[in-house]
Amino acid sequence: MLAINQPTIADADDAVLRPTHLTIDLAILAANYKAIAAHVGRPVMLILKANAYGHGMIPVAQQMEAIGTPWFGVAYLEEGIMLRQAGITAPILVLGGIAGNQIRHFIAHDLTLTASSIEKLNQIEDTAGAMGKQAHVHLKIDTGMERIGVHYYSARSLLAHSLTCQHTIIDGIYSHFANADAADLTHARLQLARFNDVLAFYDEVGAVRPTVHMANSGAILQLPEAWFDMVRPGLLAYGVYPDGVPQTIPVHPALSWQSQVVYFKVVRPHHPVSYGSAWQADEMTRIVTIPVGYGDGYSRRMSGMAEVLIRGKRYPVVGRICMDQMMVNIGWDTAYNGDPVTLLGCDGDEAITVSQLADWSDTITWELLTSINTRVPRIYVNEIEH
Repeated sequence: MLAINQPTIADADDAVLRPTHLTIDLAILAANYKAIAAHVGRPVMLILKANAYGHGMIPVAQQMEAIGTPWFGVAYLEEGIMLRQAGITAPILVLGGIAGNQIRHFIAHDLTLTASSIEKLNQIEDTAGAMGKQAHVHLKIDTGMERIGVHYYSARSLLAHSLTCQHTIIDGIYSHFANADAADLTHARLQLARFNDVLAFYDEVGAVRPTVHMANSGAILQLPEAWFDMVRPGLLAYGVYPDGVPQTIPVHPALSWQSQVVYFKVVRPHHPVSYGSAWQADEMTRIVTIPVGYGDGYSRRMSGMAEVLIRGKRYPVVGRICMDQMMVNIGWDTAYNGDPVTLLGCDGDEAITVSQLADWSDTITWELLTSINTRVPRIYVNEIEH
């Protein structure tokens, strides 16, 4: 399967008009998902927000629905609508906060809402009643993130009110960890205890408890007591471990980032390279230009830090990274126009990881992946046939 993010290009032979592109291996994504599901032994909600962590939301969702993924999670209403318009039929939970005027669109597109207050729940209930439909909702409990969600110490009134709804089906209840990927899990366990106290409400009133979920990637790896009825991997499903956590599930990166040499020149000593003239060589050297830059998500903060792979060897990025291009010092080695350049991934015995790129960018792996611009074409390989 070959697909790109530019729908105006129909001919697969011309798909990669830019030499800079991402390759996403759908078979690796499927294997990662199955490894997580086998490890936890319960349903897995795949998180697709932020363009599936840079991997391409719609192609990833289509592949993962085809292998039986029971739930998807996104951040915003428009992401859910895009998935529905692409033919995705599995349940989709929108994890972010909602505005009242959005509710009818959630219901019309059969998207599951997050409700974290009695006021929001009433708005959902009234809108569903007026439309003659039923809304589907998961209740969000804030156990220590202070983002969205009703506070754990105020949650019981919301839970009690949810039992009175006539047009709203409460399919789930969930919370989110702030520190489940930390070495010190004290705060995570405090959040878990708070959530369990909230859940005790259902036994106390003799009500059926909806589907419970809390475990993100860090908790999947470190807190099995937080797996409940379903887990919600994001980063882990794409084959990237949160830094410092035990790598107890065999997942592998599904995304690689490639480009090509498009220009070669010999630069004299003390002739500065790129904007600001911040780097120069002390001796004659060979510089190649690569058509990728911060406009693609290859961060300017990596200037003077990053390395790329050419012919299986590491070379430093020199001078300031430009919006659309950057320069690499190959010393007195050889490279030709058209030579492949690996920005992320493997070449021979060498590899550049997401964690390395994030370190060079002084950021986290989540931001690094989601910052890769959509103008970088995505190529999808190894589709699972059904």
